[in-house]
Amino acid sequence: MTIRQQSPAAPSVAKPTEPGGALAKSAIGTADLVFFVVAAAAPLTAMAGVAPAAIGMGGMAAPLGYVLSGVLLALFATGFTAMSRYVRNAGAFYAYIARGLGKAVGVGAAYVAVVSYNLIEIGLVSCFGYFASTGVADLTGLDLPWWLWALGCVAGVAGLGWLRVTLSAKVLGIALALEVLVLLVLEIGVLGDRGGSTFDMGVFDPSSLSGDGVAGMFVLALGAFTGFEATAIYAEEARDPDRTVPRATYIAVGFLALFYAFTVWVIMGAFGGEKSVQVANGAGGADMVFTAGSDFVGPWLADSMHVLIITSAFAATLAFHNAATRYMYALGREGLLPRGLGRVDRRTGSPSLAVLVQSAFGLAVVVIGALADVDPYTVTFLWPNGAGVLGVMAMQALAALAVYGFFRRNRRGFSLFRIVLAPLAACAGLILLTVLAVIHFDLLTGASDGVDAALLVPLPVVFCAGLMMARHIRLTDPERYALLTTTDVERD
Repeated sequence: MTIRQQSPAAPSVAKPTEPGGALAKSAIGTADLVFFVVAAAAPLTAMAGVAPAAIGMGGMAAPLGYVLSGVLLALFATGFTAMSRYVRNAGAFYAYIARGLGKAVGVGAAYVAVVSYNLIEIGLVSCFGYFASTGVADLTGLDLPWWLWALGCVAGVAGLGWLRVTLSAKVLGIALALEVLVLLVLEIGVLGDRGGSTFDMGVFDPSSLSGDGVAGMFVLALGAFTGFEATAIYAEEARDPDRTVPRATYIAVGFLALFYAFTVWVIMGAFGGEKSVQVANGAGGADMVFTAGSDFVGPWLADSMHVLIITSAFAATLAFHNAATRYMYALGREGLLPRGLGRVDRRTGSPSLAVLVQSAFGLAVVVIGALADVDPYTVTFLWPNGAGVLGVMAMQALAALAVYGFFRRNRRGFSLFRIVLAPLAACAGLILLTVLAVIHFDLLTGASDGVDAALLVPLPVVFCAGLMMARHIRLTDPERYALLTTTDVERD
């Protein structure tokens, strides 16, 4: 193992107590990482808010779609976690892609990562505002505008983001446990009433994947896993990252794939096979999970889900806030963004300035959305979130290819399957799904072609800007260029 120094111009990363120093070391365990990742995926939001649309598009293939998405990401994780032993950097995708495909491509991916994670987070702020406004109004009659709730979300997330990362993990863990519990109660209620008739084995018929809406269904299914790769973002803060990061990644992907597929299968069984597809495409389709909860368990469960989907949105916002700030920290530390973003709070070990900047982005979007009087769900949530998810999918494809590039000359004792076959298969699948996401982008945003183009163009633009930045550094400061993407500890 060799210790590599950061660029002399970059802030020191030797001690978390130094001004502008490193993130808190050994602060996060396997369970904490799993909470961050699964809470970011927001199981209740994914099932109650998105799964009905996936059922409507994919029909009987919906449960299989979640299984296959999980398998694809498990293949990705196979190589991703192998590489995590040699790259520990809060920039995750950026560092991985740079080590496997070259620094210029890595810097381009870095800018895409910053834009994507920030877009997802600021979209989730509006999502929280929407669910809080409608949910509280339905349950109590207190009718407050969505933007007021969203402002509270920005403040709460900023506060937790500033404090020690372990506190965020505890908050996310509680929220996640409640989300999973309420969905389990729904499943038990349906199974207790319908028994074995709940399960229609036709959902696993491969021929069901030939439907016209399956492409859109896969986009939604894969989007439900977005954020699972964040285990690597916390490698610098993890205890025993050689074991913690791979273990947490596999647990998160495996849990989400099985839980999503089973829950969708049960939801469809509550209404009955093909009828569930009709319900999903009907007038009350968006509320079919709440309807099932009320019909098979009781109105109290539907009310509980309305409350917990608010906490689910908050938990997801916090998780993506933490991921976005760590990308900004990593790039500030490298000088690829203003170096102040690489500053860490002495007491909490959090990336303090990055927390403030990211929170300012969220605040700006809420204010603009309120002044423009746009719909908080279909515009200020779906528009930035759709573009952000697409950016993450593209980075996953590049990261999978980077695994092959990193191990191409030296397998370092890993099997052919783990560092060649699995990542290349994942790359091919992710490229296909990314192309499908672009073609069917309107399914994610519900916007016009012009708006979709405006949302998509920034991703390739910032990628090209990263390539140009890397070229500029290489020509003007070769020594600094050579140190880009190096981390505090790297193993050769």
